[in-house]
Amino acid sequence: MEAPGCCRRRQLPVLLLWVNGLMTLGFAGARQQANLCNESLMLEKLPACGKSFEEMMKKVDSKKWCNLTEFIMYYDNFTQCTEREANNASCFWPNPLAEGFITGIHKQFFSNCTSEKVHWEDPPDEILITLILIPVMLTCAMITLVVWCSKRSDILV
Repeated sequence: MEAPGCCRRRQLPVLLLWVNGLMTLGFAGARQQANLCNESLMLEKLPACGKSFEEMMKKVDSKKWCNLTEFIMYYDNFTQCTEREANNASCFWPNPLAEGFITGIHKQFFSNCTSEKVHWEDPPDEILITLILIPVMLTCAMITLVVWCSKRSDILV
């Protein structure tokens, strides 16, 4: 006959696995299924954010649209609006649909705000040769010094 505590020992791993399953799958899965993203609602509400941003941007001279300091507060309001509407539709933010909408706003207002690319050129040959030879010569000098000192160990002791 088995000892009284034997069955409890066998049931403990099963109980632990069951609790672990509830904690990892049960609780998280139940919450995710209850709040599915309503993409159509989000796409219906996002244009209001764009319209509000457009109205605010009318206050800024179009020549200053590439200067972020001129409209940073308006853009912050726009970003918060898109995030709020995505969250109200139970969608995470940013998401591909919201990003597509934001990209459309960027194309509308900031398409001419490309930064100038810097054209890098090599320095003149004299400077380039000097910049290469100095470290090479210093390395050779340090190697020579180390070898010379290692042969003259009687001086160092």
